[in-house]
Amino acid sequence: MKAALDGNGDLLRQVGLYSAAILVISNMVGTGIFTTSGFIVEELSDPFILMLCWLFGGVFALCGALCYGELGARFPRAGGEYVFLRESFGKMMGFLSGWISLIVGFSAPIAAAAIAFATYLFSAFGVEGGGGAAIEIMGISVARFSPVNLTAIAAIVVFSLLHYHSVITGGRIQNMLTVSNFILILVFIVAGFAFGSGSAANFRDTPGLSAFSAETFAVSLIFVSFAYSGWNAAAYLGGEIQNPRRNIPLSLFAGTFVVMGLYLLLNAVYVYALGISEMKGVVDVGAKTARFLFGDGASRWLSLAVAIGILSAVSAMIMTGPRIYYAMSKDRVFFTRLAQVNPRRRTPAWSIVLQAAIACFMVVTAAFDALLMYIGFTLSIFAMLTVIGMMRIRRTQSDPEGMHKTFGYPVTPLVFIAGNLWIIFFMIKSRPVNSLFGLGTIAAGILAYWYFARKEKRAVTQ
Repeated sequence: MKAALDGNGDLLRQVGLYSAAILVISNMVGTGIFTTSGFIVEELSDPFILMLCWLFGGVFALCGALCYGELGARFPRAGGEYVFLRESFGKMMGFLSGWISLIVGFSAPIAAAAIAFATYLFSAFGVEGGGGAAIEIMGISVARFSPVNLTAIAAIVVFSLLHYHSVITGGRIQNMLTVSNFILILVFIVAGFAFGSGSAANFRDTPGLSAFSAETFAVSLIFVSFAYSGWNAAAYLGGEIQNPRRNIPLSLFAGTFVVMGLYLLLNAVYVYALGISEMKGVVDVGAKTARFLFGDGASRWLSLAVAIGILSAVSAMIMTGPRIYYAMSKDRVFFTRLAQVNPRRRTPAWSIVLQAAIACFMVVTAAFDALLMYIGFTLSIFAMLTVIGMMRIRRTQSDPEGMHKTFGYPVTPLVFIAGNLWIIFFMIKSRPVNSLFGLGTIAAGILAYWYFARKEKRAVTQ
């Protein structure tokens, strides 16, 4: 790959269109699609509304990708939402976005994906991964060390080291994992419909729109939005993508569109195999689907394939996230050490280390389903604010020559904003505890910003 310095003279433009699109796909196709449909069915109890929910989620993600494409083309630098919100609403909002990305956008999803990877891996080999030792304080379990958790931590550490080694090495491994995962999913879908022992009658076992509830649909969209999260991945590597004004928008749209089609087909296979009653509350819905379609042997092979696919998502997030903390540190609003790039590897080494440490901590302290709701709610807020910021930038700044514009503007951003407002409102109404954790993380970010702002002010005056 051709290498060119980014605007800061540290990171290199080594990522082409293909690798950027692969990065988007691998950030998206991971934990969510293989674990959330069972939770969604508990809320909706209808195959038609289930498919509608995944379609709506895909449309929202496409609208977001189109808007982020314009922002990525306008600000082709490392940092993604941190840069976009800093430019539209100022340093504090940019910092909060970066803070949320560190805790909720990447560290928490890496933890959730690593747990899901280990769960599917143990299922593939027919090994029990539960149990282990728990740490309790006043009778409350605050951490658990089980075979699944320890395997998840090992995966985080190994892939953090790989992406520390070099962008090219990490990118090659990323591409290999993603392409393999994509092919396996397509084979599973085709074989499931062509040779599996499912039933089309499962699609007719439906109460219809009488089962529809705006509240349960919106809460289900939280799970769906988690599964679609990652559609903005290429924007975070803006400082390392070649020809960014063309390749960032193209990679975001192409990756999101491909994944949307894949998700709809996979959910159709789940319903075809299991029906609504067998899907409810199932975490490893992919493995159970394979067992119903092809028997226990095939289920183990699919569990192994899913584990590899989820590992691809772990790798992609580990690669993407550190560019945000790097950009924050370059602006002197975060720990200065995080701006250091390894002189030989040209990777943001300390940012990778910090992210890995937080993700490993979350693996042993957080419940899986609580992580999903916490992630979906908090990210919806900042994705919505980013698109609002794009509309503000349109009014306040002139467009560079040949600037990429959002298709369907202003309808596209307004659909995205309205959808996320709907999700946020019903999430606060029906899941107040999870919402409070998300709002508490934002409040902690405000305190952290004040600390770093005062520290920077003192450094300037001395």
